[in-house]
Amino acid sequence: MLKILRAPLDWLKKLYGWTMHWAKTRQAPYALFAIAFIESSFFPIPPDVLLIAMVVANRKRWFLDAAICTAGSVCGAFLGYFIGWGLFETVGRFIVDTYHLEAIIEVIRQKYVENAFLTIFTAAFTPIPYKAITITAGLFRIPLGVLFIASIIGRSGRFFLVAGALRIFGKKI
Repeated sequence: MLKILRAPLDWLKKLYGWTMHWAKTRQAPYALFAIAFIESSFFPIPPDVLLIAMVVANRKRWFLDAAICTAGSVCGAFLGYFIGWGLFETVGRFIVDTYHLEAIIEVIRQKYVENAFLTIFTAAFTPIPYKAITITAGLFRIPLGVLFIASIIGRSGRFFLVAGALRIFGKKI
C-alpha cells in the first residue's frame, strides 16, 4: 500500500528534477517564450511552471525571464484572437470543446459588455483560462488595442510578481 502511495510522489520528483535540469539549458528562454505563446491560445499548461524553474535555477535572470514570458504570452494572445475572429467554427470550436469551455462563453460575452478591459486584465493576471479570453475577444470583436493593453498590464503583473517573489525569497517561497 505504501508503495502505491509513493508512486505519484516519485513521479513528481522526477518531473521536478527534469524541469530544473531543463531550466538551466541555453534553450530554456526559447522554450519559455514558446510555452507562454501557445498557452495563450490553446495549450493547457501555464508558463509559470517553467518560469519558476528558470528563476530558481538562476535568480539573477528573473527580470529577463519574466519579460520573455510576458512577451510570449501577449504575442500568443493575438493567435487566440485570430482563432476567435476567423477560425472559431473550426479551430476555436475544437479548443472550446476540448477544455469544456462552452458554458463560460456566454458569461464572457456578458463580462465584455460590462467592461472588456477589466475582463481581459483579470484573466491575464489570475489563473482564469486566458485562452478562453483571447479566443472570445476575437469572436466578440473586442478592439485589439484593448486586448493588447489589458494583456500587457495583466500578464506582466502576473509574471513579474512570480519572478520577483522568487528573486527575493528563493526556493523557500
